[in-house]
Amino acid sequence: MLELRFIRENLSLVRTKCISRGMSTEILDTFTTADARRLTLLSESEQLKNQRNTVSKEIAVLKKAGAEEKATPLIAKMRTVSERIATLDKYLAEIQSQLDEAVMSIPNLCDNAVPTGTDERDNVEVRRWGKIPDFSFQPKPHWEVGEQLGILDFETAAKLSGARFSLLKGFASRLSRALINFFLDLHTQKHGYTEFLPPFLVNSQSMTGTGQLPKFKDELFKIEDRDLWLIPTAEVPLTNIHANATLSEAELPLKYTAYTPCFRSEAGSYGKDTRGLIRQHQFDKVELVKCTIPETSDQELESLLADAEEVLQLLELPYRVMLLCAGDLGFSSAKTYDIEVWLPGQDTYREISSCSNFLDFQARRAGIRYRPDGEKKSRLVHTLNGSGLAVGRTLLAILENYQQEDGTVRLPKVLEPYFTDRF
Repeated sequence: MLELRFIRENLSLVRTKCISRGMSTEILDTFTTADARRLTLLSESEQLKNQRNTVSKEIAVLKKAGAEEKATPLIAKMRTVSERIATLDKYLAEIQSQLDEAVMSIPNLCDNAVPTGTDERDNVEVRRWGKIPDFSFQPKPHWEVGEQLGILDFETAAKLSGARFSLLKGFASRLSRALINFFLDLHTQKHGYTEFLPPFLVNSQSMTGTGQLPKFKDELFKIEDRDLWLIPTAEVPLTNIHANATLSEAELPLKYTAYTPCFRSEAGSYGKDTRGLIRQHQFDKVELVKCTIPETSDQELESLLADAEEVLQLLELPYRVMLLCAGDLGFSSAKTYDIEVWLPGQDTYREISSCSNFLDFQARRAGIRYRPDGEKKSRLVHTLNGSGLAVGRTLLAILENYQQEDGTVRLPKVLEPYFTDRF
């Protein structure tokens, strides 16, 4: 979240940035009204508390001197003052709650490098990699390839769980497992990330720390009668490992990775991507998370992006990198690159990774700080994350790019070691 004082002192900038994201500024009006009221009540409360302290000392002097008759009216007056202070404190607590809610609902400020625009059509292409395959036949979408091979079963998944679920079988299951291992091996052995296997259920505090709550409550799955939520991404547990902690500068940057299943309700997406593996309630992903000092977060974002890109390069899957415009930017992000893989069966590019720099937005919410070398005062870290990669979308990209005319699918060379039978 943004700092309350920063919002107050830079209201015009915050308003401009919110408008650039295409969002209503009504929440800023709520913030301004509540903040002004809070400051007024706080001023009155502090004046009355100072008055009470001063008069209390006078009463003590009078009592000590035996002038009880002079102290009595002052005591009665201070009783009224104390009652007013109690009322003001109640009002202040209510207003502070309103302010906290407003601040939590204000998005991060987008970086100056972020292009203007309203949606994905205004995103800017940064570069492309790889050669789009030239087929001697009409390539099929992955759901047709998978169903014909008997390795993707959406009908049975719907029977088991409903819409937007998938059942992988045989080669698809093994390919999914191979991709997870390949991603983790690459990121831990070459890119220097530390691997974790975190809980798949987290509490509300963790969800709030990374920005999923309260704004995206309707897009999450909650456990009934428990303060537990199914994670929408491993970003949540990995980032919150250091919640309410102060790190040393020597520890930074931290580079974490984890495989987890992810769960999203996909509220508001009905009618979109109803076929195949693109938009599921449950999907697998290997996540990359970084904590760094502010001075290097820009470079760490570029490095994070390169780590995710190398996965596709090794798999020899063509892709493009897009810089998201302000209107397509995520709530917590200051700058985001999307990597979009080419899908010949659908004749289009589709997102397979999103790499973002959150600056100190998440760190302020989660209380993640570090102490610079030689300094007593701590500072907020900068957090970043990205997909390295989405497993299901990588699988479907392989099915579409490596499909053969006879309906079979070739295996990318880099994955061959994962298919060597060892037993």
